[in-house]
Amino acid sequence: MYVEMHDETGQVSKDMQEDIVKLLGTAAQKLNLSSEKEMMITFVDNEKIQEINLYYRDKDAPTDVVSLEYKPEEISFDEDIDFEGFDASELMNEFDSYIGELYISVDKAHEQAEEYGHSFEREMGFLAVHGFLHINGYDHYTPEEEKEMFGLQEEILTAYGLKR
Repeated sequence: MYVEMHDETGQVSKDMQEDIVKLLGTAAQKLNLSSEKEMMITFVDNEKIQEINLYYRDKDAPTDVVSLEYKPEEISFDEDIDFEGFDASELMNEFDSYIGELYISVDKAHEQAEEYGHSFEREMGFLAVHGFLHINGYDHYTPEEEKEMFGLQEEILTAYGLKR
């Protein structure tokens, strides 16, 4: 799996970024995802994540992670447009490899690591896996969904060695 990363804060070391990529590789294997899948992670501060949270979720407050799942089935082409022999299915196959993007607040990760009494690395890993599961269709709106998602999340983090 390919993970593109952008650190707008300058606070996430290359080593930590590499660890997150490996962790998400473990998560992708657990979900039996194709190695062709791609995603993006952008590390931001509380101010930026609040803007993103307001724009995408209509919530005017900073949060720890915003997950934007990519759903290729929601894209359609106007059948009246002549692509002059262009095969749109080829483009859709390429889009199909992109699963989504995460925005992680480094500020919130620091705050929550302290609040929960574990390392910053563990919190960053938790947020990455949590967001990753969201962009792969998992949620926690009901008790059943929460049990499944949080159980899987803990299983992945423990398998990688990021225990509480």
